[in-house]
Amino acid sequence: MRKIWAFLLLPFLFGACQEEVFLDLDQKESRVPVIEGNWTDQSVYNEVKISLSKNYYDSLGQELIRDADVFIKEQSTGRKIAFRYLEATRSYRPNPSERARIGETYLLNVTWKGQVFQSEGLMLEPPIVDSVVWNYEEKRLFRDEGYFIKVYGKIPFLENNYYRIRVIENDTLYNQPEDYLLFDDAFGLQVFEKGLELGYAFKKNDRIRLELYRLNKDVFDYLSQLVNLLFNDGGLFSPPPQNPKSNIKVVKGNSQVLGFFMVSPVLSRTIVISSN
Repeated sequence: MRKIWAFLLLPFLFGACQEEVFLDLDQKESRVPVIEGNWTDQSVYNEVKISLSKNYYDSLGQELIRDADVFIKEQSTGRKIAFRYLEATRSYRPNPSERARIGETYLLNVTWKGQVFQSEGLMLEPPIVDSVVWNYEEKRLFRDEGYFIKVYGKIPFLENNYYRIRVIENDTLYNQPEDYLLFDDAFGLQVFEKGLELGYAFKKNDRIRLELYRLNKDVFDYLSQLVNLLFNDGGLFSPPPQNPKSNIKVVKGNSQVLGFFMVSPVLSRTIVISSN
């Protein structure tokens, strides 16, 4: 199993359970749209954020795009699901009753100032999570003392095995680059049945929520490229950093576009650490 862990030398500042996976690394003369779309089987995660890119070293705040036309189309039926901008979330949201269905392909369409951007994703079946357990371990070399979590389950699929785990502790998302826990089936998936251990030392009474995503390959590749960028030490002989390859296409207009569109099921489990 290939695991991808990242380490960052620059601090990130995010709100609880909020996340940005886009980095404006290129030195661009013109600012281009950045689209971050999530479409899942859980309405709370479903949103599209749109902003304008900025120079990596630019200290200005994020400039949001609030006047785009956004919808998702269910390809098998042609039904369009409208999104509208909400200032409270600073993103575009659908009706809360709308969510992705397993086996359906969805098309994201964003129109802004005469330009049209699109991306497509398949809603895959989720794996099986049987149990989440924890055990206390004493401090040892390169490992703090604390309660360590293992996730047990089954991944019965022969293809499209691309996964991500997010960890939320006491309502705060683990959002440093080393927390991008990505894995695929490069070396088999039996470790999930034997117990996939998360490398975090928790304390008694910590409330932990785990979220497991099954990704389309293009989104997995996007996040993998992002992690690799963060491993780039920026040394004298390092190549200039490049933005991760977006899975969003320009279908009308001559602008570039950055960002991603993720279609994924979400399996969520919440535990409170107690002494065994």
